[in-house]
Amino acid sequence: MAPPRPRPYLHRNEGERVQPIITIEGLSKTYAGGFQALKGVDLEIRQGEIFALLGPNGAGKTTLIGIVCGLVRPTSGRVVADGHDIKKDFRAARATIGLVPQELATDAFETVWATVSFSRGLFGKPANPAHIEKVLKDLSLWDKKDAQLRALSGGMKRRVMIAKALSHEPRILFLDEPTAGVDVELRRDMWEMVRKLRESGVTIILTTHYIEEAEEMADRIGVISRGELILVEEKTALMRKLGKKQLTLHLQEPLTAIPDGLDGHQLALADGGNELVFTFDAQAEHTGIAELLRALSQRGVDFKDLQTSQSSLEEIFVSLVRSRA
Repeated sequence: MAPPRPRPYLHRNEGERVQPIITIEGLSKTYAGGFQALKGVDLEIRQGEIFALLGPNGAGKTTLIGIVCGLVRPTSGRVVADGHDIKKDFRAARATIGLVPQELATDAFETVWATVSFSRGLFGKPANPAHIEKVLKDLSLWDKKDAQLRALSGGMKRRVMIAKALSHEPRILFLDEPTAGVDVELRRDMWEMVRKLRESGVTIILTTHYIEEAEEMADRIGVISRGELILVEEKTALMRKLGKKQLTLHLQEPLTAIPDGLDGHQLALADGGNELVFTFDAQAEHTGIAELLRALSQRGVDFKDLQTSQSSLEEIFVSLVRSRA
């Protein structure tokens, strides 16, 4: 099935209109060597959502973020952040955005407090020790406030990068691979922190290689491949529409091959022939399950148990990207 065309603006609930906080129109970027990193991207990010941008390496994710954050100049197109055009009103637009980049770029000999406070000053914000204290406490960094960055673990340095991005009280936060190299426990702590930020009204745009991160947190998913936005959809709707379901039959006796006459069903053997797996479309009017069970019974194939499962977001993502290769 061909993936649906991107729908850059969606309604959260029927009749409820959610205003975009970022509007991207016709965004393209071609580098000096001729490489086209982005090709006419249109997208709207809704205020207060968590939007996950997925794509393989080189798909254009970091270029897109760089343009919205004013770090990369687009070849063509327009970006408006919180009502400010990033070209015509760069300072005001950038002041609404916090960015946590992939790379841990910090002054190793500065303290956590000094680093985060200095970042706030870069955006022209007056000193606000109470806000810096709150940010550090929210990120479990308060007991490290006087520590030099060189003394921190990789996970703690990642938290400092997030604190820097939040120091000037942005309404939009970009997290570019925020949990790369972070252990599972710390990753889940950071997920919880991101949810709290969203609850406070911050809009989160997340890029990640950990598909479970998007599956766990995102309200909507965007998939980018070779510079093109190939899909934008509500996460639950995406998994419902594109996620295949599977019926696994645990057989009484193992099979060495699919029984004759069942070629019309999407069947595969698994677990050394002890399982028969049937893939079907759960949204179809007729799933074919009843017909399959009758056909198996007629051929003397008995099973002792059965279970159903649905495609993960990772399987959907891989399928989409392969279809565009």
